[in-house]
Amino acid sequence: MSREWVVVLVLAVGTYAWKSAGPLFLGNRVLPPRVLTFIGLMPGPLLAALVVASTVADGKGWVFDARLVGLAVAVGALKAKQGFVTVVVLAALSTAAARWAGLQ
Repeated sequence: MSREWVVVLVLAVGTYAWKSAGPLFLGNRVLPPRVLTFIGLMPGPLLAALVVASTVADGKGWVFDARLVGLAVAVGALKAKQGFVTVVVLAALSTAAARWAGLQ
C-alpha cells in the first residue's frame, strides 16, 4: 500500500473518531442553551470564510480577479433581498463580464 493511501486511511479513521467522540463522551447530557445557540450560529460564518478564502486566495497569496466582482455582485443582490437563483445568475453574469473585459 502506498504512503498516500495510508494517509487517506489514517485521516478517514481520525475523522470518524473525532465525529463520534462528541456523542460518546456527552452521552445523553443536555448542552447549555448558550452552547446550542453558538453551535446554531456557526455554519454561516464558516461558510462565509470558506467563500472569501476560495475567492481571494490561490495558495500563493491574495488574488483580486473576476471572482471578486462576482462575489461583490452576489453580496449586493443578497442585500437587495433577491432570490437564490437571481443571486447566482447575477454573480455568474458579472464574473463572465469581468473576464470578458480582461480582468482574468
